[in-house]
Amino acid sequence: MFRKVLVANRGEIARRVLRTCRDLGVATVAVYSDADADEPHVHEADEAVRLGPAPATDSYLRIDRVIEAAQRTGADAIHPGYGFLSENADFAEACADAGVVFIGPSPDVIRLMGDKAAAKRHLEEAGVPVVPGRHGEGLTDEDLTAAADEIGYPVLVKAVAGGGGKGMRAVEEPGGLADALAGARRESRNAFGDDRLIIEKLVRGPRHVEVQVFGDTHGHVIHVLERECSVQRRHQKIVEETPSPAVDADLRQRMGAAAVRAAEAVGYVGAGTVEFLLADSGEFYFLEMNTRLQVEHPVTELVTGLDLVALQLQVAAGEPLGLEQTDIRPQGHALEARLYAEDAAGGFLPQTGPVHRFVVPRRGDVRVDSGVESGSEVTRFYDPMLAKLVVHAPDRDASIERMRWLLGHTTVLGVTTNLDFLAAVLDHDAFRSGDLTTTFVDDHLADWEPTDTPDELVTAVAVSLQADEEHDVDAGDPHSPWRALGPWRTGQVGGWQLTLEDAGDTIELSVTGRDGRYRVASGGTVAEAHVLRVDADGLLHLEIDGHDVPAHVIRDGDDVWAHVAGVVRRLRVVPATRHADPSALAGETAFTSPMPGAVITVEVAEGDEVTAGTTLMVVEAMKMEHPIKAPVDGTVTAVHVGAGDAVDGGTALLEFAPAEDAS
Repeated sequence: MFRKVLVANRGEIARRVLRTCRDLGVATVAVYSDADADEPHVHEADEAVRLGPAPATDSYLRIDRVIEAAQRTGADAIHPGYGFLSENADFAEACADAGVVFIGPSPDVIRLMGDKAAAKRHLEEAGVPVVPGRHGEGLTDEDLTAAADEIGYPVLVKAVAGGGGKGMRAVEEPGGLADALAGARRESRNAFGDDRLIIEKLVRGPRHVEVQVFGDTHGHVIHVLERECSVQRRHQKIVEETPSPAVDADLRQRMGAAAVRAAEAVGYVGAGTVEFLLADSGEFYFLEMNTRLQVEHPVTELVTGLDLVALQLQVAAGEPLGLEQTDIRPQGHALEARLYAEDAAGGFLPQTGPVHRFVVPRRGDVRVDSGVESGSEVTRFYDPMLAKLVVHAPDRDASIERMRWLLGHTTVLGVTTNLDFLAAVLDHDAFRSGDLTTTFVDDHLADWEPTDTPDELVTAVAVSLQADEEHDVDAGDPHSPWRALGPWRTGQVGGWQLTLEDAGDTIELSVTGRDGRYRVASGGTVAEAHVLRVDADGLLHLEIDGHDVPAHVIRDGDDVWAHVAGVVRRLRVVPATRHADPSALAGETAFTSPMPGAVITVEVAEGDEVTAGTTLMVVEAMKMEHPIKAPVDGTVTAVHVGAGDAVDGGTALLEFAPAEDAS
């Protein structure tokens, strides 16, 4: 076994690899950027080496600095995790040249499987079924257009070097192909430095089912069951499970055999995943092969009892896998939900900000692979996934119920997450019945919005604010935010007057009482609240109208974050007199950046007349492109940014005047 392993990654996957290394008695080295200097993975390793500034291109993607860190610390192997350099053949070669073992397949295999066109051609020759399409080298836009006409619409444009949905566009009819090709090439060039494309027939309503494979240096390959990964948004998975509700014993054997055949055809060593599209007919088609550990590997570990990272280290060290296909005996059912910092109701836009409080209940049937903890910061530089919430149960129904419980008891305060949306997925009848396709979200939850804010949450916020005020004032704290708030509370006979804003709705409250017992009035309703205790993790135990109500409440300036009864909300304390921000552009025709990011293209200039739907500019944030389009016919009256500019959330981008007859 290796003496010391450097983990060339960050967040939850770095912590995951470090955990197995500790279990095996292997020393560890973490690497980090300036943005991650105080993050958990840095503190959990035996040593840590700074790579550079926050942007990944200046830190985690610098092959020379990662190799130098390994040599400086005496690491004899590098685990790449996933993302970043995990599927970079040049990095694997650099490791070999430096005398450091790359924990993964050979550079030649990475290069072959990373080229979607070459991979499909190679595996088709090996007898693995592939989706009909054109997978040739150097296909021009004219070649791709001709191929689309030949195979028939709808088609799927895909980046040769793509992954995670980047460089992928579905095209329903010929008129949309030119824009799809341009967008896919641009996105792929920006993400992978490679704008080559292929085209395939779009398989409507398929499932996305992948098979975990493992190979060793002795020519032995097995599969470790399948995973259902159909629930996706923007072609990225958010809920995964094993076994798949659509796969019976016969189909499992056929898909597993095809996956093993694919791995054997390229002499695969290590952990890999062969991804398939599964049609209603039972036919399945090779989609791609990921030459690394997958995000969703925990569900496989829970149903098999295997440690896939330990197996990676074992085969990378030259040892035989030590497992036969008959040794893989699944037990029960596992579900994984990916917790993202994103606004699910706002187009799944990534969110940034501090993680003031991160609390997940721990029990035997729950596993949490987390990249953050209370006090972490979510920045715009990296993928917004915060954690993977995983449960294991005897069957699928029990697994769903345990996951639903876990989602309801997980607290993230300080940054918007997709917790509510994940709960909606688990609650949907189609999910519970196992009726899953890659269009599940679009088909069933396209118009999803969060539920109304519970009255108990508003009451808990009011009580928490009042209790904090008493504490600060009684302690004589001259810096108390309550002393500075001034006009928003009046202290009249009717109680302290509190105004909160909830997603644009105004809530007027009156709070009376003291020393843990309060009456909170809003409109025609009155709630009696009693503070019972506060736990060490900040959990506030209340009794509201005779019912026990646990609540997490955190204040951040004028923002108040609260989690009550499985619902997380950000409310805003509204001063009695509010003044418009003088730096904000006036009028409904001002466009601002939805988040921190960078301007990729500016398609218009001041004075341009445009029609509804015209792309005005494209902003990239957290590795995703966000086009800004004209809502109606009109004229561009001002442009405030240019291509390449970095922008903060709320930065003024351009101004737009609707045409007089626009509606």
